[in-house]
Order: sequence, then structure tokens, then C-alpha cells
Amino acid sequence: MGLHDGNHSADDHPPPGSPVLEAILENARSKQYLGQRLDAAGERVGTDLLGDIVRHGPVLEALRDEPLDRREIEERLDVSRATSHRFTQWLDEQGFVEKRDGRFQLTGPGEAVADEVLRFEANVRTVHRLSPLLDAVCEDHQEFVLEPFVDANVTLAEPDNPYRPVERFLSLLVDSESFRGFNTTHMAPLVLGEFHQQIFEGSDSEIIYLPPIVEKLFETYPERAKEATESGHLALRTRDELPYGLAIFDNRVGIGGYDEGTGLMQVFVDTDSQIACEWAEQVYASVRASSKPLEESGKIG
Repeated sequence: MGLHDGNHSADDHPPPGSPVLEAILENARSKQYLGQRLDAAGERVGTDLLGDIVRHGPVLEALRDEPLDRREIEERLDVSRATSHRFTQWLDEQGFVEKRDGRFQLTGPGEAVADEVLRFEANVRTVHRLSPLLDAVCEDHQEFVLEPFVDANVTLAEPDNPYRPVERFLSLLVDSESFRGFNTTHMAPLVLGEFHQQIFEGSDSEIIYLPPIVEKLFETYPERAKEATESGHLALRTRDELPYGLAIFDNRVGIGGYDEGTGLMQVFVDTDSQIACEWAEQVYASVRASSKPLEESGKIG
């Protein structure tokens, strides 16, 4: 399920983000073709070399901070003289370091490799932390970018408190004067009046739902939903397909994953990372561009 389907004009496209975000998005768009591109480019890097690069990650990271002499490497990494010698010898053979005035410093290729090793570690760590969310949105995770969520807060449902993710979501909503988002189901269970009180009265909100979800909302809260939408306090839009749940607060963004059987939120991941906020704005603008205002959907009389 793509985020860019639907017919819309060039004016509907979200504005470009920061150069860092654009680089991340371009990498995400091209990653599914990387294997083909590597094959076309010629000989692939051997797994032994890749493994050696990862094993030398700690010393690459240390030298990324500043040039170090051998004794400083030993102290920084808590390794023996023989080990530090092996490290620097291997890095020198690969052209990743050079020795100047008794200190080892990264070359241009060395700096680039050090950055990639750190990025790899960060993304693997993020995959482990966000695995419940990735499981919940697995069919659409190619549209999901890991890097912005490397230090995100992860809230999981627990047997003795299945509403923990919803409670986290509500705590952020209460503290936010505005709210925008989309979801495959209700943002919060219809029985939780606190959420609907907030979107009907507490925050200026715009939500994109599947048409049946909007119908159910009006069936449950006919008068309050009508009053909120007619006053402009709550703007509802519909779209026939949605990838997952996205929430944009004043200074924070979140993504929810839901249990298909119960419809309950199983995981909520949120962050105030600037890159994540920019990413969320672009995703929301793209989804909104192919959605319909409530009055055009023909679902509510």
C-alpha cells in the first residue's frame, strides 16, 4: 500500500525537507534496488571484509572523534598493545587510517566507512527496539524510515495494562493545542471518552480515517461529532486505504501499531526528533493529498 497513490496535482506534493531528510528518503526509496545495482557495478564486497569492518567499528568510532596515538587507543578501547597494533595495522592496510605526528587519524575513506558502521549499528538497534511496530505495519514498512526513530520512545501493551500505548498517546494529545493524523481504525477505543472530548473540544484537529471508521464515529457521538465538524474545530477526511497510524502533535510525532483481531493499539512509538517530524509532515501531506474532505466523501449525511 503506497503513500503516493491517488490523483493529485503538483501543488499537492509536500515541500522538500532538509538535505539530511531528503538523503534518508532517497536511500529508503533506492534500497530495494541496491542488490541489483551492486551486481551491475561488478564484484561484490566479500562477507569476510564486511565482517572485519564491523569488528573494527569501535576503533573507527574512536578515531572518528579525534586522532589518537597507540596508547590512547589502548586506554579508550581497553585493549592490549598487541590488539591495538592489529587494529591499526589492518586499518592502515585498508587505507582507512594514516599516521601523522605519532597519531592515527582517519582518511577520507576511513571517515566514510566509520559513518556507515555507526549508521548500520544504529539501524539494527532501532529494528530491535521497534520490532513490535514493524510487525504491526509489516506490509507497509517499506514506506517507513528507520533513521528518524533511532532514539524514539517505545510504549508496549502489557497483559496487566493493555491500554499503555493509548495512555501514552492521550498524554501527548492533552498537552498539544493542535493535532493531525491518520489511522486505519479509531485513534483510541470509542469507549474512551477522554480522547473524543479532546478532539471534539480540546484541540484543533484534522484526522483522516477510512470511511467506515468515520461512520462509526458519528453513530457513537452523533451530536458532538456534528457540532465539532460544523464549527471547524474538527476536520475529518476519508481515504479508502491507509498505511498505519500516524499522529502529529505540536512538537512531537508518533506511530501506532494495532492488533488486527482486537483493534487495540499494541505499540506506540513517539519522538521529538526534527528529522522524524519533517518525515511525518511529508508523509501526512502525501496521504492528505489523496484523501477527501468529509463533505465530499458522501458517507455522512
